[in-house]
Amino acid sequence: MIHAVVLGSGMVGSVMATDLAADPAFRVTAADARPHALELTAERARRLGVALATAPADLSNPREIRRLVEGADVVLGALASHLGFAALRTVIDAGRPCADISFMPENALELDAHARGKGVTCVVDMGVAPGMSHLLAGLAAHRLSPCESIEIYVGGLPRERRRPFEYKAAFSPADVIEEYTRPARLVEHGRVVTRPALSEPEPLDLPGVGTLEAFNTDGLRSLASTLRVPFMKEKTLRYPGHVDLMRAFRETGLFSKTPIDLNGARVVPLELTSALLFPKWSYQPGEEDLTVMRVTAAGAKGGRLTWDLLDVYDAATRTTSMARTTAFPCTSVARLIADGALRRPGVHPPEHLAMIPGIAERLLADLAARNVRFVESTR
Repeated sequence: MIHAVVLGSGMVGSVMATDLAADPAFRVTAADARPHALELTAERARRLGVALATAPADLSNPREIRRLVEGADVVLGALASHLGFAALRTVIDAGRPCADISFMPENALELDAHARGKGVTCVVDMGVAPGMSHLLAGLAAHRLSPCESIEIYVGGLPRERRRPFEYKAAFSPADVIEEYTRPARLVEHGRVVTRPALSEPEPLDLPGVGTLEAFNTDGLRSLASTLRVPFMKEKTLRYPGHVDLMRAFRETGLFSKTPIDLNGARVVPLELTSALLFPKWSYQPGEEDLTVMRVTAAGAKGGRLTWDLLDVYDAATRTTSMARTTAFPCTSVARLIADGALRRPGVHPPEHLAMIPGIAERLLADLAARNVRFVESTR
């Protein structure tokens, strides 16, 4: 039986753990420092009729991670961004293969030589975006070679719009706000350029959703260096009006990490904002969300490829769309690693998988079997 260890039991990690636990070929251990998160994961497993083990562990401690993964056949990373890089390095140190969704600010590809030296396979950024967005971008660049441009539009939203925010967060609060502050890297005329986050808003009409607002965020990540495509960008999608509201918050200083003095106390504005904002941005049990994504690529010779995703909350399993669309690509890759279909040592971004014959098709089919469907159109 394949032993999988899932590092992190948050909104996505718990779905990853129960998805693998439903597979009779896997024995799963879910680890987290938070007792409440482990309890929710265990409760989810009971409700779905699957068995898994939970392990309380400080996942900021390399020794704790090493102890957890030592006997694992495959490790899945679902940690907050500030923990992801160090955890990945520890997993590689232990010689364990890994599939990871942590949106780490560091460049995970810096660990490629270390992973190759250890003979282990690691796939990073393997969620929905980054993740499937990158895989499809790599597939488009391969099919349209030479590819002229790639545009990625993606967002997670509540199905029901409620003022004043018309938004809810389906993943780590710190990582959401990071999208509104980190400069966005784009590729123009073959060179990497930067734009402020939340810049260059534009409307986009999408079937089944209506008009959304797209704005620059730092989502290209590895694509900026791995694909030779002269024009590339990724934009986040929200309901109209969100950009102006978040810009006002940012310019007021509410997203600042620099402490200020308030009546003799030192206060970090970002921490206060998160404490006040995220109870209002948290999904309530049963509240429905949606995930929407469009990847469009144009070839230098005129060909065009588009993939569209529209996924919604799964009431049968009580799983948010963002958790489903983020977790399932990672568990699918973990299966490929575990069954030997994916054996290339090193640290790989998702676009590298598109170059391996049959892998992209297998991933897309595996997701479709879970009702996460990317609809392809060509012109």
